[in-house]
Amino acid sequence: MNKQEALLEYCLRLGDNSLIMGHRMSEWCGHGPILEQDIALINIALDHIGQARNWLTLAGEIEGKGRTEDDFAYKRDAHQFRNLLITEQPNGNWGDTIMRSFLFDTFNFYLHQVLQHSKHERIAAIAEKSLKEIQYHQKYSSEWVIRLGDGTEVSHQKMQNALDDLWMFTGEMFEADEVDQIMLAEGIGADLHQIKDVWTDHIREVLEEATLKMPELNWFQKGGKQGRHTEYMGYILAEMQFLPRAYPDAVW
Repeated sequence: MNKQEALLEYCLRLGDNSLIMGHRMSEWCGHGPILEQDIALINIALDHIGQARNWLTLAGEIEGKGRTEDDFAYKRDAHQFRNLLITEQPNGNWGDTIMRSFLFDTFNFYLHQVLQHSKHERIAAIAEKSLKEIQYHQKYSSEWVIRLGDGTEVSHQKMQNALDDLWMFTGEMFEADEVDQIMLAEGIGADLHQIKDVWTDHIREVLEEATLKMPELNWFQKGGKQGRHTEYMGYILAEMQFLPRAYPDAVW
């Protein structure tokens, strides 16, 4: 794999993470526990979609084949997506969604902190622009983890169950493959091992305040970054891609 191929893959991973997470969060529209939180999640979903647009537009420019952000979003099959497996997990209950966001948001925050200093000017600019939104996402989900984990007996148990169920997907965040290694060597990408250290520290700090126990699992599900997804991905795309595939020539 050469540098150009790795750069394209890297941008697709960043864009697909935001796109699929944004779609999952958008599914809460009209279903939030209270109106304020319903609106909050939809705003977060819009943040993710906006970030996805930036990354996928850049991916199209790097590829140089005329594909747009819409082409990447609506005209790829599941095996062509490069998002982390955790982003495609079902919303479940409120606790499941909050825990999924907390684990991903924390990773995303520290990743973008590094990427804003990337040697690739466009990547640095997109990361810097996205960071304020991502910082809010992390703050929002962290506060909810504490509120629910240290809340009632029921809310505590729901949060612990969500943490135990989702923990198997966290290891993939820090699994450095050839793409990650090339991007790091070029000064474009982030050192995932360093990010894991600060991620773990923040996760442990919040979980302790939330009176939740960090799982001791030492094996992890992975493959999303290489296009191997869970069964949920097909259902996401069936919903997300239906209109543009059914009416490919439609315009606003």
